[in-house]
Amino acid sequence: MHSIKLVFIGSLVGLSASQAFAEDAMGTMTMMKAGQVTAIMPDGHMGTMTPDAKMSGEMMKMAKPIKHCMMMMTDAKGKAYMVDTSTKKAQAECEKMAM
Repeated sequence: MHSIKLVFIGSLVGLSASQAFAEDAMGTMTMMKAGQVTAIMPDGHMGTMTPDAKMSGEMMKMAKPIKHCMMMMTDAKGKAYMVDTSTKKAQAECEKMAM
């Protein structure tokens, strides 16, 4: 009986710790480092790279600054979508999510 209590308490501690680590990992994944490029594929997978100075300069010629909050989401099958955030209400929701 005593060992069952210890297993139960250990399980609760493990579950709470796993949530803390998951939240910490999500926080680091949402920020890009200076000079980093992130690519998002239609099937939802992502990749990042830090190009050298020459490649970065060439890519900046194609780049446009982000003027407002943007949202991406995936469906149940993993296909990626970009959410239209052009309205004031959508902008407010996007900014609330990003904070």
